[in-house]
Amino acid sequence: MTKVLVSGATGTIGRPLVSQLEEAGADVRTVTRQLTDPVALESALDGVDAVFLLWPFASAEGIREVLELIGARRVVYLSSAAARPHEVEIERLIAATAGEWTVLRPHAFAANTLRWADQVRAGVVRQPYGDVASAPVHERDVAAVAVRALLGEGHHGAVYTLTGPRPLTRREQARTIGAAIGRPVRWEEESPEEARPRLLGLGWPAPAVDAMLRGMAEPGPVTGTVEEVTGAPAGTFETWASEHAADFLGTMRAARIHEYGDASVISLEEVPVPKPGPGEVLIRVTATSFNPSEAGLRMGLLKDVLGVTLPHTLGWDVAGTVVTGAGDLAPGDRVIGLIDGAAAEYAVARASVLARAPERIPLAHAAAVPVAGLTAWQAVFEHARIGRGSRVLINGAGGGVGLFAVQLAKVAGAHVVATASPRSAAAVRALGADEVVDYTTAALPGGNDVLINLVPDLPSSVTELAEEFVSITQPIVHPRAVQFVARNDPDQLTELVALIDKGLVDVEADVRPLESLADLHREAERGLVRGKVVLTLEARR
Repeated sequence: MTKVLVSGATGTIGRPLVSQLEEAGADVRTVTRQLTDPVALESALDGVDAVFLLWPFASAEGIREVLELIGARRVVYLSSAAARPHEVEIERLIAATAGEWTVLRPHAFAANTLRWADQVRAGVVRQPYGDVASAPVHERDVAAVAVRALLGEGHHGAVYTLTGPRPLTRREQARTIGAAIGRPVRWEEESPEEARPRLLGLGWPAPAVDAMLRGMAEPGPVTGTVEEVTGAPAGTFETWASEHAADFLGTMRAARIHEYGDASVISLEEVPVPKPGPGEVLIRVTATSFNPSEAGLRMGLLKDVLGVTLPHTLGWDVAGTVVTGAGDLAPGDRVIGLIDGAAAEYAVARASVLARAPERIPLAHAAAVPVAGLTAWQAVFEHARIGRGSRVLINGAGGGVGLFAVQLAKVAGAHVVATASPRSAAAVRALGADEVVDYTTAALPGGNDVLINLVPDLPSSVTELAEEFVSITQPIVHPRAVQFVARNDPDQLTELVALIDKGLVDVEADVRPLESLADLHREAERGLVRGKVVLTLEARR
C-alpha cells in the first residue's frame, strides 16, 4: 500500500484528493500547519512514499528546508499556470531534489467564482473583463490527475497544464451559475480602474491585485490534459455549478419547529440551504403536502418513534426539480419522494429514495402522492392482498390515503364499498367506488372480504364486518388483522407513478401556499381537512 502525505488537505484540491486517494487504496496522511514545523513534518514523513505539495506562501522562502526533509521521495507539486517567480523557483528546487516529480499547473479554478457568491445572491455579478474567456477547471479533475501522478508510473518530469473542456466568458460563467440555482444572474461590467481599489479594500496586496487583473485580461487556453492523464473527460463548468449550487444560494425559507406544542410553534424562517453529501441530490422544492400525522409530530407524540431532533424542518412529501444530481438523477429532473425536511425552498435526499415525478399531473399536485400513495399501495397490495372479485370496505375513503386506496383497489379488480362524509361522497364516487356509505347516518355494512381502516375511531362490532382487517391507525383485535406503518419504497412509488401517467389513478389536491401551514394544522385538529392538501413553495427567483 502506497503511503501518501497530502499538504493542504482541507483546501479546495486537498479534500477531493484525500477522498480519491483513499478510494484508490492509498494510506493517506495529512499536514496543514505542520508543513513548516521541521519536527512535525519529519514525523509525518515517516514511511511515506509520495508527497502532494501545496506551498501556501507567496514566496519560496523556507521551501528548501522542507524539500530537504522530503528528500528523494516522489513529489507532486501544485503550481499554477501563472508560473509566478516563486512557483518557478519551487519547481526548480523540486526537480533538483525529488526522486520523481510532477508539476501541476491548473488554469482558473471553477471554484474561483465562489468569490461572486454574495453578488450572485443579489442577482447581479459586477466584475471586470466579462467577455474574456477561459476554461475553468473542476477541482475534482485536478485531484484526479494528482492521484495518477502520486500512485502511477510514467509521470516523472511532466508539467501538466490543466483546464476545463471548453472556454466560457466570465459573463457566460455567471449565466451558467444562474441556470444552476434557478435564478437569473445578470452581468454588469466593472472597469479595471474600479476593480483595483475594491480588491485592495479586501486586504489583498497591491502586487497580487495587479497580477490578478493582468491575468483576468488574458484569455485562457484549453487543454485535453485531464482526459489524457485520467482517461475521463474533464468536468464541465455546468456540472461544477450544479454541484456547488448550495454555496451560491445562501439561505432559504423553511417551516420549522423549535419546540413541541400547538400550531403556534410552527414558524417560517430563513435557514442555510442544505448541502448534499455523497449520493444525495439537492432539490428545488415545488411543493410538499400535509399529513395528519405531522400534527402528532408537532405535538411531540412521535418524538420517541421518529427520533426527531429540534429544531426540525417539517414536511415528508416532496415534489421538485433536481438542482445537484447524483446516481441516475441529473439537474432538471422532476422527482417526488418521502423524505425529511420537505417544507422548505430546498431539500436534500438520497437519490436512491426518490422516483421520477408523473408527467400527466402538475408537479405541485405530485407532492400529494408519496406518503398517502405508498400507504394505500401497501394496504391494498401487500397486506389486504386484494384480487379481482374481492369485496373491500374502505373505512375513511374521503381522506388522503383513502382516495388512493379506492383507486388502487379498483385497479386490483375489487368491488369497493367506501365510507365517507357527505362532503366527500361525490369525490369518492368519482374515483370509482361502487358503493358509498355515509358513516354519519348509516352503519358500516358487513359481508366484506377485507376491511381497510383509515380512521382512528372504530365501532366495537368492527370484527363482524369482514374476514380480514388492515388498519393504519388503531389495532383491530382479530386473528386475521394487521396494523402497519407505511415504509418508504421508491420502486412502489415508481409503479404508482406509472398508473398515474396511464390515467388509472387520479390525484386530487387542494393547493395552498406554505405560509398557511399553521392554519392548516389548526383546521386538521378541528376535522375540517378533506383529502390531500399540498403546500407550494417555489424557490425565489
